[in-house]
Amino acid sequence: QVQLVESGGGLVQAGGSLRLSCAASGRTFSSYAMGWFRQAPGKEREFVAAISWSGSSTYYADSVKGRFTISRDNAKNTVYLQMNSLKPEDTAVYYCAASRYIDYLSNWRMYDYWGQGTQVTVSS
Repeated sequence: QVQLVESGGGLVQAGGSLRLSCAASGRTFSSYAMGWFRQAPGKEREFVAAISWSGSSTYYADSVKGRFTISRDNAKNTVYLQMNSLKPEDTAVYYCAASRYIDYLSNWRMYDYWGQGTQVTVSS
């Protein structure tokens, strides 16, 4: 069992930055790939970014590529999402998730554990 707790969300103006954190506890964090997803009201859950268990591979949705950076610190059991140049369309609840798999990490069905989410609101 892995417990995930997100933090760092909030209200920011367009063009601003936020850094989300996801702290993990339970079974070995470093054996899981990690992902960030988001869901806006009335919309489906959307892949944002993912990182392999070692941190050597990262993946991004086209909509955030060049603006967001995913990273992890296995010594601290934490994964991060640095979000720069935020846009109003980035407004959503952001979730982190843990996966036993190494492929298809943009598919939410590949994830075993989920956090409770943190709200990100970008004002125009």
